Amino acid sequence: MEFEIVDYNAMRDALHTMCEEMQRCSIPEQGIFDCKLVACELLSNVLQHGGGKAYLHAELKGGVAFLRVRAEREWRPPDESECSSVESERGRGLFLVDAVCESRSYSPEQGICVTVRVIGK
Repeated sequence: MEFEIVDYNAMRDALHTMCEEMQRCSIPEQGIFDCKLVACELLSNVLQHGGGKAYLHAELKGGVAFLRVRAEREWRPPDESECSSVESERGRGLFLVDAVCESRSYSPEQGICVTVRVIGK
């Protein structure tokens, strides 16, 4: 699934469509919630801090969801050292993302890439 997101309304529509597709694929509710939480946090960061459109790619393979979020313009999320505390003024969304994901990486070409186990937790 590929989505181009220009504002928060488009983000809500994309997340709704992603969740409906996951339901059709019989993904358990907790897995759908985890993916929605992660995508929402990442997309909100791009819309708020990235300047321009956000792009979401979501793919299911086996029991894992692969989500990739990137910004229209070059934008880099805070370093992991800035995201390690719930008291931090910056990076709390990434703290939530890291709590749910099996992995998170970043590259300028791909954006933020995460894996979320949606079956067999």
